[in-house]
Amino acid sequence: MVMTMDVHVRDLRYFVTVAEDLHFTRAAERLYVSQPALSKQVRALERQLGVELFRRDPQGVTLTDAGTALLPHARRVLDAWSEGSAAMEAARAAARGTLVVGMSTSPGRGGLLPAIRSRFTADHPDTVLRLRQVSWQDPTAGLAEGDADVAFVWLPLPDADRYGWTVIAREPRLVALPESHPLAARTEIDFADLADEPFLALPAAAGPLRDYWLALEERGGRPPRIGAEIASTEETYEALVAGLGVCLVATGNAPLITLGGVVTRPVRGISPSRYALAWRVEDGGRPLVRAYAEACRRVSGP
Repeated sequence: MVMTMDVHVRDLRYFVTVAEDLHFTRAAERLYVSQPALSKQVRALERQLGVELFRRDPQGVTLTDAGTALLPHARRVLDAWSEGSAAMEAARAAARGTLVVGMSTSPGRGGLLPAIRSRFTADHPDTVLRLRQVSWQDPTAGLAEGDADVAFVWLPLPDADRYGWTVIAREPRLVALPESHPLAARTEIDFADLADEPFLALPAAAGPLRDYWLALEERGGRPPRIGAEIASTEETYEALVAGLGVCLVATGNAPLITLGGVVTRPVRGISPSRYALAWRVEDGGRPLVRAYAEACRRVSGP
């Protein structure tokens, strides 16, 4: 007959310690329990198993055949439990960790960032979210150099195969221009009418993202005129007011530069922009990265 029984890990630890010392008093000291309590617990284990594990006589304590048979298996159970405990502690430590979120400008967009934070922290209250502001010279917003764990970015990314992402906003690209510009009188502008205008450009280090906001794909091979390079929202606004050029801007970012003297207009003939949360491919399996991406999807989804 096979007997099913539940033995506590504590009882196996008591048994193994006594088996190693063959002395109840020394074993009790190692376990930080009293000797009577240890003896009582081992007796209870023997009754539960229906065998004697130790031979107790005036000469000392020895293992019985049953005790000798159980010892290596009990050690393996304790080792496995120790590994399991370590794994659980590592998971808890990860949950209590810090997640660095990179960005070049605030996502804005109707309180998107606070909503994501609220969703994420509801499930991970012990995790510290740290925001890292990054220059426009780094289109990966800190991912490439390892300064951020996840980042809000515009697509396309340089070395795109290094990253995974989830798109959280698709927005038309508008043109921003001084309110005194002749084209500002129009309610909508064809991109063909902008092709010869001087454009404000991202730094060369932005790579394909610089080309994207210059709309190289829609220019049919004609090179753009660069009026100035800009590396921040403030620089963009100042360059626009100074009449150094025009620039394309996502609908959600238009309020950042229409502060007086600058207007935006819809543009016909160019593709919409894509705003995304990205991460390094090798980090895609990290629990906190997955959780933050899921919070983004749930907040930005339909």
